Amino acid sequence: METLLDVTQVKVLSDYRLHLEFENGEHRIFDMAPYMDKLPFVRLKGTSLFALAKIDYGTVVWPGNIDIAPETLYDKSEPYHG
Repeated sequence: METLLDVTQVKVLSDYRLHLEFENGEHRIFDMAPYMDKLPFVRLKGTSLFALAKIDYGTVVWPGNIDIAPETLYDKSEPYHG
């Protein structure tokens, strides 16, 4: 079941991973690597653009009008145990 939670913070990690904080206070790690050969994310692969991830309207966005649904980020991420 998809959870509808906004992303409140994003930190770009190595190997196309994102450290996310959601509005419920949870910290989770999302691995973007499986998405990087697919449109539109392939435009970020191997460039400095991936590091420009930011939050807009509760989800992660990149330059070039690239974004990913917050429910995908939550449902396909792993809890952060840091």
